Amino acid sequence: MKPYNVFLGLVVILLALSGQAAFAQSTIFNIPTTDTVSPKKGYFEFDYLIQAPETKGAGRTQIYAPRIVVGVAPNLEVGANFFNFKVGDPSTTSSYFQPNIKYKFASNDDKGLAASAGLIWYTPINHRTGVDSYGVVYGNFSKKVKKGTYGPRLTFGPYGIVGASNAYVGTKAGAIVGYEQPVQAKVSIVADWFSGVSGFGYFTPGVSITLPHNGLLNAGYSIGNDSYSTPHNNNRYVFVYYGITFP
Repeated sequence: MKPYNVFLGLVVILLALSGQAAFAQSTIFNIPTTDTVSPKKGYFEFDYLIQAPETKGAGRTQIYAPRIVVGVAPNLEVGANFFNFKVGDPSTTSSYFQPNIKYKFASNDDKGLAASAGLIWYTPINHRTGVDSYGVVYGNFSKKVKKGTYGPRLTFGPYGIVGASNAYVGTKAGAIVGYEQPVQAKVSIVADWFSGVSGFGYFTPGVSITLPHNGLLNAGYSIGNDSYSTPHNNNRYVFVYYGITFP
């Protein structure tokens, strides 16, 4: 698999809102939740990933991904991600633009149910020769268990690649699964997973912490589904992001 497909796919889906409450976020790490940004609200986030362990002889890959999302109507959000990764020397940095849209088309708060669908497109900004542009479409369904003080929420659904050329390498369709378990009012244990062997195929467990002033901090470890298949395929990353909702 080409390196840019592995690294780009890791964060292409991280495009949305994190809010005040433990469940008021529209991504966990890699998978979208069924949440959306409220109308007339905005959200800014900065993600940082560092390869651990590094690939011997190639240097350590680092990923920087600022993004912004706004609520444009009830249950409808749009946003853009500016994704950058570098391997070793900064001159190897590649950048990508990733616009997205998501619509929550069903919700029943009393039963803890919701469903949404979305599209994320990505295209290279630099080093465009030989690099494909394509989109990810997804649908998801969530169920929050309303039992006790800290009931969990499960999210699952399908995803697929659209508009890709024959140069695309890897699985073109699969499943997304997420789990969020509050352990107290402002702390949750979280995990998500993309199936398949491609740039999207990662399992990421971690912790989510609500911060003052509408902030959120997530920290975890992304493990590629094929990261142990060969001795040098170290597609594993420490993953940290901070986000803030405004106004």
